[in-house]
Amino acid sequence: MGGLLAMAALIGGAPTVVLVTLAALGELRAGTALAAILLCLTAALALSWLWLSGMARLAAVLLRAADEEGPFSAPLPLPRLPAIGRVEEGLGRLARSLAARAALVTQLRASDGAIVEALPDPLLILGADRSLLRANTAARRVFGLQRDMAARGDLGALLRHPLMAAALDHALADDRPQATELALPGALTRELSAQVLALNPPLADGGKLLVVLTDRTAARAVERMRVDFIANASHELRTPLASIIGFIETLRGPAKDDPVAQERFLGIMAEQSERMRRLIDDLLGLSRVEISEHQAPEGEADLTALLQAEAAALEPLFAARRIHLALALPEAPLLAAPADADQLAQVARNLLDNALRHATHEVRLEAGPARHGNRDGVTFSVIDDGPGIPREHLPRLTERFYRVDKARARGVGNTGLGLAIVKHILARHRGQLSIDSEIGQGSTFKVWVPGK
Repeated sequence: MGGLLAMAALIGGAPTVVLVTLAALGELRAGTALAAILLCLTAALALSWLWLSGMARLAAVLLRAADEEGPFSAPLPLPRLPAIGRVEEGLGRLARSLAARAALVTQLRASDGAIVEALPDPLLILGADRSLLRANTAARRVFGLQRDMAARGDLGALLRHPLMAAALDHALADDRPQATELALPGALTRELSAQVLALNPPLADGGKLLVVLTDRTAARAVERMRVDFIANASHELRTPLASIIGFIETLRGPAKDDPVAQERFLGIMAEQSERMRRLIDDLLGLSRVEISEHQAPEGEADLTALLQAEAAALEPLFAARRIHLALALPEAPLLAAPADADQLAQVARNLLDNALRHATHEVRLEAGPARHGNRDGVTFSVIDDGPGIPREHLPRLTERFYRVDKARARGVGNTGLGLAIVKHILARHRGQLSIDSEIGQGSTFKVWVPGK
């Protein structure tokens, strides 16, 4: 109300003063002057009300546009001056145009965000101080990031790595893309290729550095696997192959007409061929495990059911060698997670097969829940009553082709790869293998994997 009166006084004040002056000088009669003053004040009030109403309409439109809600769909129930009406219509069109552009920008941002989230390679946005601001799904999965985006664990080690730190510094200083290759140490060494790009201007959230990572671990593992396979296969297959070639030459020559020698030599050749088959199968199995070693397993596995199934499958072999297989497994399920059930079954199979080759009378398989450090998990142990293993050999048992007694190992069909396969499978599961043995007291192979 005060604003209306002030505006009316501003508009009608001067004419009112003139009319009062004319009446005082006798130029106008008192009645005429009074009527003119009332008419002037009424007109000033009406004009002020129309003006302030128009300003209120414009203010409402501007506030609505500022709130990104667009202009009013229906006009306010207030009269308006023609000029103000045109201004209001112009503001409405401007607000609708801005709203459409804002919606388009929002849609494009959502599309860009969806594309970044779907990228298979880890992507990181860092501030000028190297703090982590954003990470896509692949990066959160690889580095185990939580909602707070705190850079810790492997990601903290990555950002502190000298080669990565140098690439970040050069990108900021030179304003040019940088590339680097680095090996990230940890439980499993991860080999990464990093591309670093300085963002000019910075993003709205202060993002100054874009880091795109490519995990080369599997590719490098394949390269090493190819080299190792050729070297190992050529070394380990040389002896049985030379033996078979020698027997073939003997069968073609001196033993050509000797049925007894032929039968004996063919039996040895069959054993050597089977040895080569087992060796190749184990080499291929080890190669497959190494390729997937750096990819965390998914799903879960019931360790109780898994061990029971493997024990049942190997029972005929134990019976043939007159070795008793004793089971001490819980009735309730033992859930390992995350876990690859097929690979854990292979761990159990390799350990049982290893125990069968060395046991004298009995092999014991037992399992149960267990904690490792501050982590919950499940464990199982394979215990044999064999001759035991000297202490100095225990640290090297999981090396490829390492055998305590090479002559005896080859005689019982040991390729020297079973425990190496176990080691790599447990490394993928972030598990542990412990070996305890005493001469003349047998050996215990204990496996722990994370559980639910």
